[in-house]
Amino acid sequence: MGQKPTACLALADGTIFYGQGFGATGEVVAELVFNTAMTGYQEIMTDPSYAAQVVIFTFPHIGNTGITPEDDEAPDPVAAGIVVKWDPTEPSNWRATSDLADWMARRGRIGIGGVDTRRLTRAIRQQGAPHVVLAHDPAGNFDIAALVARARAWPGLVGMDLAREVSCAQSYRWDEGLWQWGQGFAPIEDQRPFRVVAVDYGAKRNILRSLAGSGAEVTVLPATATADEILAHDPEGVFLSNGPGDPAATGEYAVPMIQDLLERDLPIFGICLGHQMLALALGAKTVKMGHGHHGANHPVRDIETGKVEITSMNHGFAVDAQTLPEGVIETHVSLFDGSNCGLRVADRPVFSVQYHPEASPGPQDSAYLFERFAEAMAARRR
Repeated sequence: MGQKPTACLALADGTIFYGQGFGATGEVVAELVFNTAMTGYQEIMTDPSYAAQVVIFTFPHIGNTGITPEDDEAPDPVAAGIVVKWDPTEPSNWRATSDLADWMARRGRIGIGGVDTRRLTRAIRQQGAPHVVLAHDPAGNFDIAALVARARAWPGLVGMDLAREVSCAQSYRWDEGLWQWGQGFAPIEDQRPFRVVAVDYGAKRNILRSLAGSGAEVTVLPATATADEILAHDPEGVFLSNGPGDPAATGEYAVPMIQDLLERDLPIFGICLGHQMLALALGAKTVKMGHGHHGANHPVRDIETGKVEITSMNHGFAVDAQTLPEGVIETHVSLFDGSNCGLRVADRPVFSVQYHPEASPGPQDSAYLFERFAEAMAARRR
């Protein structure tokens, strides 16, 4: 006789997946997405861009590298839960300080193992990202009708501003450089060449490390910061971070601020949600994608050079390239579906990308963009 299921995943269309629960108990409602990365499950779970999402890992070996605080992209996991094919394995990693299941239990995140992740992924590719409830009860008692009803009643990410929820509450100075083998995170020098204000819509720590590594003295401000609050720090460049939710909803307060900054002679660099915020401020529109892009193997073509870069992506909304106004140039496109992945303003040091050049588990094909930002700030001084 098989094990009694201790977890279930209830989709809004009434489909139910059973498995073995791990991590925290209880239930959570969210959007279900899949991630194709083979490494970096801890970075994915702590990426604030995954707020209000349950993540399916298509790679079956999850848990094998354990958990180490050095790999956190935020103080706590942000993804609502995870779905895996096999139960998490015991860690085998000299850097590990705990295992995945215990860490999730302590941090209030639910997991389900023993699920046919290939079937789930195929359904999402064909039908789009569904609304789900993920439940874990060690006794295996589930009110299926209530779970499905809750999934159906959830409004979804369209119109949802989540940046406020994951942003910092007050400003702070970032003081950590990039990780180095055998040394940990590099200390940064007291005197940095450039003053940068990073607007935190859900910033990953390795973005801030990458900015510091390219010579920036980084001051982080909340998502709701005004142009006056940013300019009070006398920045030589402004960075717009990644983040979760509907860009149009966050744009209600972010777009006016960015438009004020665009009137100044300041280099501006955006990543992920920051890319979408910049596009909206320039007059473009964003659209909800069917299942989004989530993984570390996404090919992107630089239109201007023809170079193809393998990138890390995590987004469920995209900039509609057809709405980019005159003077705003599309610079990068996805080779998976042709969607927009980058832009720049003609004759100005203002640019952004949809993907993640800072991805700490890799790939790092696009890390040069941080140097491009530093070069733009250096050119402004000349």
